[in-house]
Amino acid sequence: MNEKKTLIRRKILKELYFQESLSCADICCKIDKSFPVTAKLIEDLMAENLVVESGYAVSTGGRRPLTYTLQKNVMYLVSVAMDQFVTKIAIMDMQNNFISTIEKIVLPLPENPDALQVLTEKIIFVIENSGIPAEKFVGVGIGMPGFVDVKKGINYTFLQLPHNKSLTRHIAEKIKMPVFIDNDSSLIALAELRFGAAREVSNAMVINIAWGIGLGLIINGKLFRGQEGFAGEFSHIPLFLNGKLCSCGKTGCLETETSLLLIVERAREGIKAGRISKLSSLQCDDLEQDCDAIIEAVKTGDQFAIELFSKAGYNIGKGVAVLIHLLNPKTIILSGRGSSAGQIWHAPIQQSLNEHCIYRLHQSTGIEISTLGNQAELIGAAALVMENYEQIPNIKMQLASQQIGHLKVLKHTN
Repeated sequence: MNEKKTLIRRKILKELYFQESLSCADICCKIDKSFPVTAKLIEDLMAENLVVESGYAVSTGGRRPLTYTLQKNVMYLVSVAMDQFVTKIAIMDMQNNFISTIEKIVLPLPENPDALQVLTEKIIFVIENSGIPAEKFVGVGIGMPGFVDVKKGINYTFLQLPHNKSLTRHIAEKIKMPVFIDNDSSLIALAELRFGAAREVSNAMVINIAWGIGLGLIINGKLFRGQEGFAGEFSHIPLFLNGKLCSCGKTGCLETETSLLLIVERAREGIKAGRISKLSSLQCDDLEQDCDAIIEAVKTGDQFAIELFSKAGYNIGKGVAVLIHLLNPKTIILSGRGSSAGQIWHAPIQQSLNEHCIYRLHQSTGIEISTLGNQAELIGAAALVMENYEQIPNIKMQLASQQIGHLKVLKHTN
C-alpha cells in the first residue's frame, strides 16, 4: 500500500474516533477527498474489520445516508494522567471506554530522580498485564505538569534527562511503541474540545482546578499553545500581596489563594483549630483522600467546606476576570479534579466577575462545569495519540530502525 493511501486511511480512522459516527459525505468534507475515493477506502477498512456500519443518519429531507463507526476491540490506547503526586494509567478503546481498572500509583515528581524509571516500568506492567496483543495498541499518551515542549518531547520542570534528551523517545524505546507527551492542562482542554463542553465553542478557556490552577486556551476552535508551547500558565499570575511563596519561586501567585493544595491545607488547619465540621476525620497524610473528603463534604452542605471552596472560587474569579478582559471568550469551563465539586464554584466566581470585570465583557461569557471531571486528563491523553495518528507509521519505523541498530551493536560487541 502506498504512503499516500495509508495517510488518507489514517485520516478517516482519526475522524471517526473524534466524531464517533459519520456518513461518507461527512468524511469527504473532513479529509478533503472525493466521494468515490472515500467510499472505496471505507469499503477497504470495513473489509479489514476496522470500520463498521452504524445505521442511518437523521433525515434532513432526502434519503438518509448510511453512517460508519470504528470497530470495537480492534485498536487500543494507553493513557497516562500525571500530577505532582499521583499517576493514573488506563487502557482505553476507540470509544473512550476504560478497558480495565485504572491503575493508580503514588509517584511524587518534585525531587524524585527515580520517577521516570518507575513511570516507564508501570506503563510496561499495565500493557503486559492487559492481555491485549501489542500490535493492537496505537500508542501511549502522557499528560504531565510542567513546561512541556511537545515538539521536542521534553519536560523542563520534571522527569528531565541529561542534556535535555527527548523524554518521548526515551520512553518509546523502552516500551517499543509511539509515545506522545503534553502539559496536563493542555490535554484537559483537548478533552473538552474534542469530547466535552468546548466541542461546539470556538473560543473557550478551560481551567484545570487541581493542586495548581492550570489553563488550556481554545481560540478559533483550536488549542492555542503560544510561541514556545507554554501558553496557559494561569497559576502564576501575581494577583495577591499575601507574601506567600509559590512553587514557581515568586510570591502572591493565583495558585497561592486558589489551589486544591491550599484548600486541603486550610481544611486541616481549621479542623486542628477546632472548627465544627464533618471533616473531623481528615488523615493529614493523604492529599488525595483528604481532598475527596472535602469535596464530598461540600456536596452534603458542610458549612466549613463550602466556605473554603467559596473563597477559592472568588479568587479564581479574579483570574478569570483577567482572561475575559484579554481574550473575551464565549465560555469558561471548569475542569480537572476540583470540578467534581460542582455548582459550588458558580456563585463565588460570578460574584468576583461582577466586582472585577467590565459588565459589557463578561455578560455573554458562560461558566460551565465539565462533565468529564476527574477523567478529563486521561481522555485528553488518549486523544493526544489520535491527534498525532498520521505520524505513527514514521515513528514505528524509527523505533524499528533503532532496535535493529541496537541489535547490531550487541552482536558486534559479542
